Amino acid sequence: MSLPNSRRELVTWEDVDRLIDHLLPQFRREFTAMVMITRGGIIPGGMLAQAMDITHVLTAAVNFPAQIASEENKLMAWPEFLQFPADELLRGRPTLIVDDVWGSGRTMAAVKNRVSAAGGFAETCVLHFNPYRNLFGGTRPDYYAAVTDAFVIYPWEIQRGGDMAMLDQV
Repeated sequence: MSLPNSRRELVTWEDVDRLIDHLLPQFRREFTAMVMITRGGIIPGGMLAQAMDITHVLTAAVNFPAQIASEENKLMAWPEFLQFPADELLRGRPTLIVDDVWGSGRTMAAVKNRVSAAGGFAETCVLHFNPYRNLFGGTRPDYYAAVTDAFVIYPWEIQRGGDMAMLDQV
């Protein structure tokens, strides 16, 4: 996946540890549930769930169909929920929604709205917030560890097998 004219930022495991440590003191409430957005939210969500002793950990998989012709129309696509927790698993629970990055914000907004519609009390959390790609004006994640304008490459996204050939493709 190549992005023209975009700066790349390679994040190490040590960086991830620092980002998690930066997030932990920010939380203003105790969460009894977590929804990790696949795939990017699984690792930071797991790290946060462990550190915060959240045992009610769920996943959501969201797809925005790409078959719409123009780039502008792609932004208007309705989300398709490939996987989502049942309403009764969220109802009445303070729920932390976790992903790796908030780019356009579409995925996080879709998941937050669905958690709220199920009766959960949703708050959002990411490692990186990119305000320059955000489609939601002044809306931003409730919690984030860093602001960036870069295309972030996390350590779990690097091709395994001893080489870093994947970085040449980004």
